[in-house]
Amino acid sequence: MTEITTNQLNLPEQINEQLWNQQSIQAILLDKDGTLLDFNRMWGFWTNEVLRLMNLRLAEHGCLLEQEHIPHIWGTIRDEQGRMIDYDTRGPLAMGTMDEVYAILIWHGYRAGLSWAVSKSIVRDCIREADRATERVKPAYPLPGVREFLDRCKQQGIRLAVVTADDTDNARKHLEWMGMIDSLDIIIGNDRVSQGKPFPDMVILACEELGVAPGQTAVIGDTNGDMQMGRAAGCLLTIGIGAGVDVTSADAVITSFAQLWKQDGAGE
Repeated sequence: MTEITTNQLNLPEQINEQLWNQQSIQAILLDKDGTLLDFNRMWGFWTNEVLRLMNLRLAEHGCLLEQEHIPHIWGTIRDEQGRMIDYDTRGPLAMGTMDEVYAILIWHGYRAGLSWAVSKSIVRDCIREADRATERVKPAYPLPGVREFLDRCKQQGIRLAVVTADDTDNARKHLEWMGMIDSLDIIIGNDRVSQGKPFPDMVILACEELGVAPGQTAVIGDTNGDMQMGRAAGCLLTIGIGAGVDVTSADAVITSFAQLWKQDGAGE
């Protein structure tokens, strides 16, 4: 992951002025996972469940996932007990569609010794069961400063959209769990466009539905793919959040939303 220095964390004054100047910015387009919600808590729970169930089903067929292969399945970082503790922002869990995430696991089931058809059936069952467990637990938690940032945007009259590699229904559900759904104008999931990140399709669709031009918007996300999407669409600002964004791909990089909503004393 890219290391961010102190100088790169300081939001330039002109970026701050543009962000809160409605003549410049009329809408902000936000990634969901790793931007609004805690990626590790949500997807850590889900991947742990999927892999636990997958290993049980593989054992029934005399197969197993090699432990050294597990971090490479979706680009996750795991502790000694095999639990997810971090993720690669360049990897498929962070950037891929749900169909891609499923296909990768099917491939690893095939590599472990199953036929493609059997692996596909087992993965489908494991995903469904993990989804049900996630529904029960609802492990969706907002990252620091998110609620205050959304509140300030609404006070400023800035329109808000979520643009996510997740499916739209999943995204809406996660946002409802966090009590954020009423703060957002629209939700654009990967299933609503023909090409997901880093292509500009989600931004273009969001702008059409919001009635604003891409040049009047800012994109905020935790991956280089978010930044590439924003630039490809012609957004005025691209702001990366967290250490997974290459500082050369964004107009500014921050560590939390508090650096935005506390600017000029806001939020104090």
